[in-house]
Amino acid sequence: MPTLIVDHVSIRYLTGDFKEIGIKEYFTRKIKHNYHVQEFWAVHDVSFELNDGDMLGIIGSNGAGKSTLLKVITGIMEPTGGAVTRLGTVSALLELASGFDGELTVKENAYLRGAMLGYTRKFMDETYEQILQFAELQEFQDRPFKHLSSGMKSRLAFSIASLVQPDILILDEVLSVGDGAFRKKSEEKMREIIGRGATTILVSHSLSQIREMCNKILWLDKGRQIEFGSDVQGICDRYQKFLENR
Repeated sequence: MPTLIVDHVSIRYLTGDFKEIGIKEYFTRKIKHNYHVQEFWAVHDVSFELNDGDMLGIIGSNGAGKSTLLKVITGIMEPTGGAVTRLGTVSALLELASGFDGELTVKENAYLRGAMLGYTRKFMDETYEQILQFAELQEFQDRPFKHLSSGMKSRLAFSIASLVQPDILILDEVLSVGDGAFRKKSEEKMREIIGRGATTILVSHSLSQIREMCNKILWLDKGRQIEFGSDVQGICDRYQKFLENR
């Protein structure tokens, strides 16, 4: 039985005069037919299903609609058309380094991010040392967060977020954080979560990562679904040729 069903999902953005004019001028122009609106379809008619334990890789150039689609799947955005059915809890690791306070210490930010993710104080007390150890930041817990490098910030965020045990896990370019050793460790952590039966979606520009970790793949281009299926190697090969021939 599928844990995630994306059924003919489309997301439309409107751009035009309403961004620059007031409400009175908007109605005046609309009555006089002097009102210009443009439609932009960030995602257009995308459909797929995932089952327990599936790991879907989403590929596509910048502007393909990958991040927008993830926001619909997580429930952050409502689709203009189509529907998303989620059977289970969803956790998303998006924009890892955002949402921290640079003036607070590493420890204070860890508890702050935990609260944002819905973790209780008791849970954070019990897992705090584990978080620091995984992020390799034991020596930095009392330093202001703004003193950390971008890689260290992402490591902390990944360590906190990966504590969850969701039914559906969504990862947007998060396995590229830190140095090579930490990337390997983060991949192993994700395999552990997947091994518990989580359905996972990975957006990555690393085709080697997609080839190695995913059993299904979705190729998007300019918001449209080019291919979806279990032929991960074949679709990756065709996408690579597409990039070389552009």
